[in-house]
Amino acid sequence: MTLTELKYVLAVAQEHHFGRAAESCSVSQPSLSVAVRKLEEELGVKIFERKSSDVTVTPIGKLIVERAQRVLEDAALLRVCAQQGKDPLRGELRLGTICTIAPYLIPDLVSSMHKVAADMPLILTEGLTANLLEQLKSGQLDAAIVSLPIDQPGIMIQPLYDEEFVAVVPANHPLAHRPAISRQDVKNEPMLLLGSGHCFRDQVLDFCADTLRSDPNAKKSVEGSSLQTICYMVAQGLGVTILPSSAVPFYDHTPLIRIVPFERPNIPKRRVVLAWRKTFPRVPAVQAVQHGVELIRNLHGCRMLTSLPAVPA
Repeated sequence: MTLTELKYVLAVAQEHHFGRAAESCSVSQPSLSVAVRKLEEELGVKIFERKSSDVTVTPIGKLIVERAQRVLEDAALLRVCAQQGKDPLRGELRLGTICTIAPYLIPDLVSSMHKVAADMPLILTEGLTANLLEQLKSGQLDAAIVSLPIDQPGIMIQPLYDEEFVAVVPANHPLAHRPAISRQDVKNEPMLLLGSGHCFRDQVLDFCADTLRSDPNAKKSVEGSSLQTICYMVAQGLGVTILPSSAVPFYDHTPLIRIVPFERPNIPKRRVVLAWRKTFPRVPAVQAVQHGVELIRNLHGCRMLTSLPAVPA
């Protein structure tokens, strides 16, 4: 039994697919399959039930996966402890970021981190909040930049900034020439949303809850795979959408759409935080990321909160 085999088992359990698990581990599928089969033979039990379209974890497999997760986290902790004994700001930091933050924050953050911790390269992962928190819990990530709410025991959060939302409408739409709009103004418009699993989608739905979910006359929403795709759909006149303010500089030059703010004081917004495990020993490394975000001066529509204290999630 090796740590690599346990890592492969955990990946298959998370992905429910050997091919995707192999891709996430940067190995070939045959190599991963052989390693998992070898571990099953060594333990004398089946960890996974293999089907043509899916892979499920057996009841005994669930216990093994839980234990493997703890073993891998402890092993990662040993490596980190060794690094911290030398220098907490030296060595890789595995940082996850949600998809609606990464394109607008990460390039500037990487640049500022060269000033803050030049010997601490960031190993970046982009994904959905639930997946990132699971990777954080299992020790696959050291820290993650996500938005509230977070309901995860054993996690610390450092507020980074509050970010306002804006509306995006076609350039020829009647709302395009308004100085500001309310959520009532968009209730009869087709709302273009990200797919299920994106916390930004949930935040938009919460803001529009009394219109999109309860108004029988409200037009149905349409889903897109990314904010960029959704903005292209708005440009084609397929509906309206809502963007985080940090994305505005990337789209406000597009001639076929208009970005319109919401009326004060009812502006939708989110709180972006830096999250890490309470047991993570390289706290100065996390604080370095916090300082790196603090140095970014061009986050459109964001109010910095890095002076607030870290608190349990």
